[in-house]
Amino acid sequence: MMSNTPKIGDRIRLIFMPNDPDPVPVGSLGTIIAVHPHHRWTQVEVDWDNGRSLMLTVPGDLIEILGPEDIQS
Repeated sequence: MMSNTPKIGDRIRLIFMPNDPDPVPVGSLGTIIAVHPHHRWTQVEVDWDNGRSLMLTVPGDLIEILGPEDIQS
């Protein structure tokens, strides 16, 4: 879980999105398409597999960056 900085192209799984009134469902998968670092936080744009278009805020939202062994073809 967030053991490294998210980067464009990373496949991710959502673990927790605490501050959104209509969050992406826990366990959703997606691909990072843009990363916007700010002073103390990062905004992460995700192309969610379920069609949603909701950005992440890190820290705050918790994701797992998937490795090749986690991705099923």
